[in-house]
Amino acid sequence: EVQLAESGGGLVQVGGSLRLSCATSGFRFSDYTIGWFRQAPGKEREGVSCISNDDGSTYYPDSVKGRFTISSDNGKNTVYLQINNLKPEDTAAYYCAARRGWQLVHDHREYEHWGQGTQVTVSS
Repeated sequence: EVQLAESGGGLVQVGGSLRLSCATSGFRFSDYTIGWFRQAPGKEREGVSCISNDDGSTYYPDSVKGRFTISSDNGKNTVYLQINNLKPEDTAAYYCAARRGWQLVHDHREYEHWGQGTQVTVSS
């Protein structure tokens, strides 16, 4: 059974940092692309990063470039999302998702398996 579990969210002040973790199991990690997404109340789910576990290539939308860093530990089957210089608009539920294949895809509709999410709240 494919499982993904996010952790690391919390309440932080503007300018702070967080590292989110996505622990996975039940599939061959190196065959998948892992994406991070976020969804704020009343807004659509937004892709914020993805990584191909084949070669470690990554994608970021312009809205988070320079502040978000995705990384992967193939030995632990875990993907991380480092978020620096947090802003109030980063407040959202953050989800990781897995998609079979190595293509970098940031459309949430293309992902097959999802975690339950972890809440990030940025206070000013």
